[in-house]
Amino acid sequence: MVEEHNTDNLNELHRVISEHPSNEKDTVIKYERLLGQLAPLRAFGDLRYKWSREMLIEHIVPKLGENAIPPFYYTPPYLTAKPQVAHHHLQPRDKFLILATDGLWDFMSPLQVVRLVGEHMSGKVTLTPLKLPRKNMKLSDINNLLLQRRDSLKRKPVDANACTHLIRNALGGSEYGVEHAKLSQLLNLPKNISRSFRDDITITIVYFNTEYLRHPQA
Repeated sequence: MVEEHNTDNLNELHRVISEHPSNEKDTVIKYERLLGQLAPLRAFGDLRYKWSREMLIEHIVPKLGENAIPPFYYTPPYLTAKPQVAHHHLQPRDKFLILATDGLWDFMSPLQVVRLVGEHMSGKVTLTPLKLPRKNMKLSDINNLLLQRRDSLKRKPVDANACTHLIRNALGGSEYGVEHAKLSQLLNLPKNISRSFRDDITITIVYFNTEYLRHPQA
């Protein structure tokens, strides 16, 4: 729907820099991160990049220490939760909408994610017994259905849930497919070091009713 809110998005990069004095242009973004620390440029929470220095000193420093205040913290807020609103009129070709935290996008591009969900949709039908969509089907139609199912077997997923399918491929994916040793290693890292290798991943997939979009009710 919209471009990611990080330093790869030039419009977003210019927005953040323009909101602060010119003498901060070299410190607002460092090492492709906000204040050299945070990758997303819009986010819920992360109050360390929103509150005034005085509030951080009063409420956060006593609990987390002086390092709770980011470097170059001169003119907060640096981070916003304001959404970028986009409108899209649904068409019959629109099949699903993927909502995910940046932990997923750290590993995969939007194009890769969409391809995996599309393949999962076509392969998922092989996880359940074949059911004819309607009665009185011609033998030629049944044959075409069986041919499609045979083709889908090539993409038969391990997971019935597409979100789990994405996480499996994000954490365990390689040029040779999913490496389960790699997946297991990333999932079993101790909490104190896991953040250095992967971020939290939350995914929701909304599937659209294609038939309704094709023949909307008046």
